[in-house]
Order: sequence, then structure tokens, then C-alpha cells
Amino acid sequence: MKIGFTELVVVFLVALFVIGPDNLPAYARKLGEALAEFRKYSESATKDIRESIVEPLEEAQRPLKEAMQPITDTEKEIRSNVKDIQKSLEDIGKEKKPAVEKDTVKENAQESVSEVETETMKADDKTEGSIENESRNDGIITDSSGSSDNIRTNTDSKAD
Repeated sequence: MKIGFTELVVVFLVALFVIGPDNLPAYARKLGEALAEFRKYSESATKDIRESIVEPLEEAQRPLKEAMQPITDTEKEIRSNVKDIQKSLEDIGKEKKPAVEKDTVKENAQESVSEVETETMKADDKTEGSIENESRNDGIITDSSGSSDNIRTNTDSKAD
């Protein structure tokens, strides 16, 4: 319950009329002393309650909290995993823009360059091999398996 300024003024005026202006200072002093004693006793009671009830409860809770810590950690981990799964389920079918680091980009670029070089070398080898096959087969062009089905010779294609 809060008492505002206007309520204090009303209480003071009523006390002034009831007690009288001569006795008001003595009663105010007694009221102040009574409030100081009340405050002292309430602080003492609060301290006793804290020492006899609150602190033993906190001491009893401490081992329980320590025992609950692994369970709490596991719960947090499970919640994190569930959020990750929900996010991945939501992302199904959506185009993903990966967050790539610079080192990863460099590694991927180097791998791509080496793959292109390898493919280029294979293509060069196939081209050289097909040229050799062409000269050996008297102008018949064959595919890489050596099959000449439905493949025209160079002389047939020149005639068209």
C-alpha cells in the first residue's frame, strides 16, 4: 500500500485537530521511535528467516542443480538438433546459397582447374587416338568403342 503526498497531508491535518498543536511533536517523536523499533524487529525477523529457512533450502538445492546440469545440457543439445532438423525440412526444395569461406573457394577453384586440365588431356588423347584410327581404317570414322555402326566414311560425307 502506497501513501501519496495528499494522503499524508490529510493524516497530518486530522492528527493536528485530534491531538492538538501542543501534543503533536511528542506524539510524532513516539511514532518515529515506534517505527524505528518496528524496522529493527522486522530486519531481525527477516535475518532469522533467511538463516533458518532460505539458506538450508539453497544448500539442499545445490546438489539437485548439479545433478540436473547434464540433463539440462542434453535438453539444450536435443532442442538444437530439433531446430536444425526443422530448418533442413523447411529448406527442402529451396535454392540454397551456401556460406563459403575464402579457403574453401580457393580449394574448389584449384580442384576445378585440375579437373579441367585432366579432361583436356583426356580429350587430347582421344583426338590423337581417333586421328590414328581414321588413318588405319582407310577413312572410316569410328567412335571410342571401335564401333562403326551408322557412321559414314569421310569419302561418303564428301560426296554429299
